[in-house]
Amino acid sequence: MFYVLLACFGCLSGITAVLFGFGGGFVVVPLLYRMLTASHGAGEPIGQSAMHIAVATSTCVMIVSALIATVKHHRAGNLIRHYVWPLGGFIGLGALVGAVAAMWASSEVIRYAFIVYLGVTILDCLFRRGFLTQSDAVIPRRLSRAEVSAGGISIGAIATFLGVGGSVMTVPLLRRCGLNMSRATSMANPLSLPVAVTGTLTYMALAGFIEFDLGPWFVGYVDLMAFAVLTLGALVGIRLATPWIGRIPDRLHAWVYVGLLLVVMGGMSLG
Repeated sequence: MFYVLLACFGCLSGITAVLFGFGGGFVVVPLLYRMLTASHGAGEPIGQSAMHIAVATSTCVMIVSALIATVKHHRAGNLIRHYVWPLGGFIGLGALVGAVAAMWASSEVIRYAFIVYLGVTILDCLFRRGFLTQSDAVIPRRLSRAEVSAGGISIGAIATFLGVGGSVMTVPLLRRCGLNMSRATSMANPLSLPVAVTGTLTYMALAGFIEFDLGPWFVGYVDLMAFAVLTLGALVGIRLATPWIGRIPDRLHAWVYVGLLLVVMGGMSLG
């Protein structure tokens, strides 16, 4: 039953990666955290490290889902190079800092940070102008140097610490640059790749600092079995979602995006 649920939610993460740029983190992290804490006692190594395992495995799954979604959006003509680079490079630098910080934080600290992060983002999307509604006459502007450098490092650090890919910062940012939801969510996928790759490699490289053995299917905090099942599910989800690229009305797209964030925050807040 454990792996059946993982496959189903992996499919959901593939759909959200293509249509909302989530890359899987907002689906995988809450799911794995709940399943690991439910199946392992608080005194067991896996139970104690549930949030770390969820975050690390999420970044690993994100490599595959974000890469494939990026290819799909590139073929659809939704990617704009100057919004991806050099912002992606600075996000990669910040991702290294975030992954190291997450290794030394407790599971509960990461969990509450995840909830607060979502709450602030939802309020920002609801009450700051430019996200939910946008005029067709708006001419997209380029990112400023501060948004690219300091913003990129901040996005990478926070995203990797929480295992979420950074889409909840990059999508609102690009949205307020004047991009429609289809392009903004499309750009979130290549911008999630630096977070996914840097985060996964760091979690694996720092495996020697783990004080206990999590089992034969773990590399550092990455659960390889969960990664395989989630990835297979994500591939199915990506295939199902691809025909919908660019077909969702902009305003509805924005409202559904916020609604999904509310659902995830509620799931992480329970218990």
